[in-house]
Amino acid sequence: MAPSSQQPPSLSRSSDTASATGNNGRRPFAAARLALLVLLAACASPPPPTVVHAFRLLPGSDLRGSIQRYVDEHGIAAGFVGTAVGSLTDYTLRFADQPDGSRGSGRFEILALVGTVSQHGSHLHLTLGDGSGHVLGGHLLDGCKVYTTAEVVLVESTRHVFKRAQDGSTPWAELQVGYRR
Repeated sequence: MAPSSQQPPSLSRSSDTASATGNNGRRPFAAARLALLVLLAACASPPPPTVVHAFRLLPGSDLRGSIQRYVDEHGIAAGFVGTAVGSLTDYTLRFADQPDGSRGSGRFEILALVGTVSQHGSHLHLTLGDGSGHVLGGHLLDGCKVYTTAEVVLVESTRHVFKRAQDGSTPWAELQVGYRR
């Protein structure tokens, strides 16, 4: 077989592109795509889905009141407790199925703090351990005084809004979950 006089097709077809676009070899819409990318890069990126807030409470601080004040001052519309450690000298907790809070004094370790937080109302439960290893827990009320420290980490959702309302399912104002616009 005689060698072919045809050349293999070129991988670079700049002459075809130039004739097809009539734009000195650039593809159609390249300038528009570049402008769009520059515009998108200049826009602020959307907020992350969560923001972490960490703070320390000093001796004598009220645990619940200080957390709620932090939430209000930082405009947290929806969040939850990521973790918390520390100690208390006094507690006020409402135990399960009890109408009123119970108080106690001594030295207590914060073993767990869980719940939802919002500038529209928070719902927190606290578990404490005493010097003998006894554990108690319940609904966190005002009157829990920090002994040495309370290190609190809250996680804020930037996509939700937590509110509390009586919806007829219980006699209490329960969590209502909404979304930010």
